[in-house]
Amino acid sequence: MSTHADDLGLAHLLADSADSIALDRFRSADLHVESKPDHTPVTDADTTVEKAIRSTLARARPRDGVFGEEFGDEPGAGSRRWVIDPIDGTKNFMRGLPVWATLICLYEGKEPVIGLVSAPAIGRRWWAATGVGAFAGRHRNRAEPIRVSGVAKVGDASISYSSLPSWYEHGRGDEMVGLLKGAWRSRAYGDFYSYALLAEGQVDVAIEPEVKLWDLAALSVIVTEAGGRFTDLDGNPGPAGGSAVATNGHLHDAVLDALRPS
Repeated sequence: MSTHADDLGLAHLLADSADSIALDRFRSADLHVESKPDHTPVTDADTTVEKAIRSTLARARPRDGVFGEEFGDEPGAGSRRWVIDPIDGTKNFMRGLPVWATLICLYEGKEPVIGLVSAPAIGRRWWAATGVGAFAGRHRNRAEPIRVSGVAKVGDASISYSSLPSWYEHGRGDEMVGLLKGAWRSRAYGDFYSYALLAEGQVDVAIEPEVKLWDLAALSVIVTEAGGRFTDLDGNPGPAGGSAVATNGHLHDAVLDALRPS
């Protein structure tokens, strides 16, 4: 089995390729957009990036499985699986907004052990490996360790969230508004960026009521290695619960309590 250093190096190479493909299609006049069965958009950049990542993994890690947003699950021969979101923030990508990223995660068994997020249009990348810590910078050779904040009271906290209507759709709208009213500051940065800002200590809480594994897997490694805590809305640890509560750790129980349905 390869070491985490080898796999992290491969994740960076995958991200380099994804960056090149996606940036070439970003703000392109002939960008092709379709609607998936769940009515979410997909561009030709999403599918091309995921195909390229899968092709490289097939050569470099032929025994590993791959689970991606656009082409589903391809089981491997062992317990290792790469979880890929080729472009997180597709709606931003479509509108020419630079806040989008490729998310790459490696699972060993049931545990995510490597996470990498590359946002080339804003010139920043975040990554982490279990037991190694979390880092951010323009590139792997130009990076610094990152750490969550030390804010200990919701009244002093900056909270990043997804759209308010989605919280009402999941029966926690009033609870969410109550939490935001009690916070020092709230902004809907959205998608991967909320969690990246959390890992860097620039916000203190990032929460979403409904998300997929590929949206969260890489981010969960980065947040926890930066010293934070990552669960679903019921407090179950990890990124697989279908919702997300990520905090600096100090605020976690208070946020879970505030969002518990009345």
